[in-house]
Amino acid sequence: MKICVFCSANQQIDPAFLTMTAELGRWAAENSHTIVYGGVNQGLMECVAKAAKEAGGHTIGVVPMIVEKSGRLSDYVDVDIPCDNLSDRKQLMMDQSDVFIALPGGIGTIDEIFTVASSATIGYHQKKVILYNMKGFWDGLIAVLDDLQAKGMIRGEWRDYIKTADSIEEISQMIQ
Repeated sequence: MKICVFCSANQQIDPAFLTMTAELGRWAAENSHTIVYGGVNQGLMECVAKAAKEAGGHTIGVVPMIVEKSGRLSDYVDVDIPCDNLSDRKQLMMDQSDVFIALPGGIGTIDEIFTVASSATIGYHQKKVILYNMKGFWDGLIAVLDDLQAKGMIRGEWRDYIKTADSIEEISQMIQ
């Protein structure tokens, strides 16, 4: 399975997120899953790819050319898929992946989550988006989604498109 990982490329983050991300990368490799990610050599992006590669896994980096030009391409990318911009990047990631796991991240990660989920709501695909709720990181977003649901702003149930998991074991069960 190709697992797309959305996550932060920032360096100054909770060390526990790095530990849990490395565990996810190793787990993916040990279970013969390929990691599809943003291909940047920083933060959780670098962490998940490095862990996967060190465990014998395979990675696909979907990398905006502006990132490559700035010298931030990860050494842990097996297949480099260059793209023009972030819209192209998201589409290429959706095309390449079977499931999406969102780790802690910021505006870019939230954008990716909602692009994939909204595409599913109108029938472009039936792929799962999983919020890996490390240390309750996504609790605020979950509360916003629950509030939008309660106010009638979401057709159907948001949990039909976005799942939540607190552990790799839960993720494993969801993607079988």
